[in-house]
Amino acid sequence: MAKYLLLKHYRGAPAPANDVPMDQWTPEEISAHVQYMDDLAARLVETGEYVESQALAPEGTFVRFDGEGRPPVTDGPFAETKDLIAGWMVIDVDTYERALEVAAELSAAPGAGGKPIHEWLELRPFLGCHPTITE
Repeated sequence: MAKYLLLKHYRGAPAPANDVPMDQWTPEEISAHVQYMDDLAARLVETGEYVESQALAPEGTFVRFDGEGRPPVTDGPFAETKDLIAGWMVIDVDTYERALEVAAELSAAPGAGGKPIHEWLELRPFLGCHPTITE
């Protein structure tokens, strides 16, 4: 089995088919979206493929070490909003093809109007876990 990270971005990939920002969704649409992801995670728990997932708030702070005895630097550089990560899911699957299937299913979460978002997700294998595909 190999672990994969599925990254959800606020923006930064090609526009999805249902490109209405979440802050414009109704509370019911947000609930349906979250429930879809919870249901997918529950199915992956049953198959032993689920590791973890988290949603992230859009705000954040950049911090870097600036030398012994000096406070950390938090004033930039600032990433553009399109580069921020909205959340992630970690899966542990037998094949790369299965990782693609799970990513595609997550991409189909409902958005505005209850229609699938078809959002782009970034699928990345964990370092040290060799991909299960050959080039």
